[in-house]
Amino acid sequence: MTQLLDINIAAPAAPEASLLLIYTGGTIGMAYNRRGEMVPMEFSSMLQLMPELLQFNVRLTVRSLAQPIDSSNVMPADWFTLVDIIRESYEEYDGFVVLHGTDTMAYSASALSFLLENLTKPVIFTGAQLPVGKVRTDARKNLLTALELAAARDRETGRACVPEVSIFFHNVLLRGNRAKKVESGHFNAFKSENYPPLVRAGIDLEYNDAFIRSAVPPGPPLFHRELDDRVTILKLYPGIAERMVRGILEVDDLRGCVLETYGAGNAPTAAWFTRALRDSTDRGLHILNVSQCDEGHVQQGRYETSAHLRDLGVIGGEDITTEAAITKLMYVLAHPLTAADTAAGLARDLRGEITPA
Repeated sequence: MTQLLDINIAAPAAPEASLLLIYTGGTIGMAYNRRGEMVPMEFSSMLQLMPELLQFNVRLTVRSLAQPIDSSNVMPADWFTLVDIIRESYEEYDGFVVLHGTDTMAYSASALSFLLENLTKPVIFTGAQLPVGKVRTDARKNLLTALELAAARDRETGRACVPEVSIFFHNVLLRGNRAKKVESGHFNAFKSENYPPLVRAGIDLEYNDAFIRSAVPPGPPLFHRELDDRVTILKLYPGIAERMVRGILEVDDLRGCVLETYGAGNAPTAAWFTRALRDSTDRGLHILNVSQCDEGHVQQGRYETSAHLRDLGVIGGEDITTEAAITKLMYVLAHPLTAADTAAGLARDLRGEITPA
């Protein structure tokens, strides 16, 4: 359920763009009450906090969830709500900005990248490390730049400059399914180690056009609302015991697992570990191999300690992030595919989330 709120912060006779700002929760939308506690603010007071919004030549609508949520409580149902809002408003607006808590922003942006297929318009996530009411807040810069990017059009073609799901934070626009939160105490909270920024925001906006997805997709926009949550993440560590591995891999009804391995996709060669994986893949479990390293590719077969994974049917995740891997598993497994087609879908680049070897 959402509460629609129209704010005439800029009502030019001929606006350059029409934008929808979706507030889900998070620090960026907080303000301090008289007791010094952070509480969700009323967006009708945004003009007082951010008079810079008057400088935009856009029509801006704000839509807030009836119950804003802390991003630590985000669930797939919340992603479906975002899909519904964007689907219902897709023809009316030129771009979308989602205000979201930073803790799970990379998961939400990854999920939306899969659920929103053939985008021709920007869907930009942003947030803040400090609320907008603080003197040194990063909220103003993040929100204002995200809005500017959402409204940006190519002067010759009129198409959106960045027609994909992305995250803007601290001077860079990152592909949503390539980003990871890496900082909790500094403003540069997100990084994308395996893919360049789509835009750098300095004095000017510097677009990295070669790395931005095409504004001319192969088909009409599709809005998916199916995810399979029967998935898990298994992170390896020295000394991990067989009972722990089997306790995760043998959960009833489990269909997919992100296996966080060492380095370039390496894992123990102990007989018990190999048996546990073989038993799982024989039952039809899809295992996606993702490196614990923030940078680099999974290269199954480069070392002996990864060759056995390939032989067991474990799928190499290339340079995908854990956040994108788990949401991709949910997305692919939700489709009625054969085991072979499911494995192929997990290995294939769907939304720019991997760089094929």
